[in-house]
Amino acid sequence: MHSRRNLLQMLLAGAAVTTIGATPSLAKTFEVTHTDAEWHKLLSPAEYNILRQQGTEAPFSSPLLNEHRKGTFLCRGCDLALFASSTKYDSGTGWPSFWQPLPHAIETSSDHSWIETRTEVHCRRCGGHLGHVFDDGPKPTGLRYCMDGLALTFKAA
Repeated sequence: MHSRRNLLQMLLAGAAVTTIGATPSLAKTFEVTHTDAEWHKLLSPAEYNILRQQGTEAPFSSPLLNEHRKGTFLCRGCDLALFASSTKYDSGTGWPSFWQPLPHAIETSSDHSWIETRTEVHCRRCGGHLGHVFDDGPKPTGLRYCMDGLALTFKAA
């Protein structure tokens, strides 16, 4: 039988592993880099939480969910073009979803911060966390790039 102290130690150890597993993109060196203090000045607290700490926004809360104009979705951290509006679709999940990124825009890594392993999507240039990719999307790719709207900006064509 586990004591309360042992249970707390196990929970804290699990949380440490989860945190370590959630930040793989931050271990790499990227073209665009800033100190933690600079990121805090450049981003709102919610944007910082998503882009730099692998957080997420509440579903159906992003204004970009209903953005249907022609244009390009960019990384909020470094303005790299990530997705063409022509690849955006309504996945019904509550987050802006795309079936394909622009060439050389994103990188992926394994995210072990959840019950199951997911594929994290991050900006190739600054390493900012954008969301996750799943294999339940539409043709032609069959992929669903489920992105946090606060990690993106939109530039109309």
